[in-house]
Amino acid sequence: MRTYTNRTTTRLALVLTLASALFTAGCGAKAEDGIGKELRARDTPAPTAGRARQVADAWDGSKAAEAWRAGYHPMGDTAPPPDGGFHSAADKRAYATENYVLDGELPATAPEQGKVTWAGGGSLTRPLLDARQTYAALDRSDSPGEPHLTVTGAELGEMTIATSRGPASVPAWLFTLEGYDKPLGRVAVRPSKLPRSPIGGIGAVSTTELTWLPGLLEVSGDGRTVTVLAAYGSCDDGPRVKALETDGSVVLSASVAGTKSDLPCTAELNSKKVTVELERPLGDRVLLDAYTGRPVPYGEPNRG
Repeated sequence: MRTYTNRTTTRLALVLTLASALFTAGCGAKAEDGIGKELRARDTPAPTAGRARQVADAWDGSKAAEAWRAGYHPMGDTAPPPDGGFHSAADKRAYATENYVLDGELPATAPEQGKVTWAGGGSLTRPLLDARQTYAALDRSDSPGEPHLTVTGAELGEMTIATSRGPASVPAWLFTLEGYDKPLGRVAVRPSKLPRSPIGGIGAVSTTELTWLPGLLEVSGDGRTVTVLAAYGSCDDGPRVKALETDGSVVLSASVAGTKSDLPCTAELNSKKVTVELERPLGDRVLLDAYTGRPVPYGEPNRG
């Protein structure tokens, strides 16, 4: 049986769904590789107008911003495709669904620490994941019968990744793939803990039209555009994301672009990639979500 609801109900369902996901993430949900970070919704009512400015004012010059810039926070693909790409559509699908099979031995030992070295100068020592922990972070699907990539071994090496402080060389496990000459690298160092936000999230009970940004997908090489995943309801025209830029931060405000019609619609939650052009390169400015008051998580939701 198909269920219909009016637009007001759908919009409320969207807000409550996002708030529920945010609350769930804050109740101890953690990724196996330590990338998942605590994220809690705190009721700090604020109108839509001026919310981005409030977030920017709270972060700019704060201890949280200092801690963010001093840490290691990935903002690029932690497991990019191997050089030369994939051989088939099936392999691409396996990579996209993170479906792997281990057919070989992984190194049993590894150093406890690894060094992150930034191209612009400076370095930071972080805990290092061993080969099995890194493989577990890589292989997040268990789908027998579906396309998969076969890992036959691994060795410790390095790769370059975009971070909140610019490009950095980081330790990575280089996994040998069956049928490929080039390995698949996966970052092996734990990110720094996200600093406590100096401003709370909007919370579940609010009249604001702002919505939560599930995640950051990409920062362009020149830092002039950021691509995020934005949410919208089935009766909405789609998501809209605006940026407020200051010297210390870029605050993204996500909302819906409008409504399709006055007809009833299904209560569904959709998502879409949105690319936002910035007036100047992102640099080391903190990329923030106006709804949560926190840095936009990279990759899958709530990844720090």
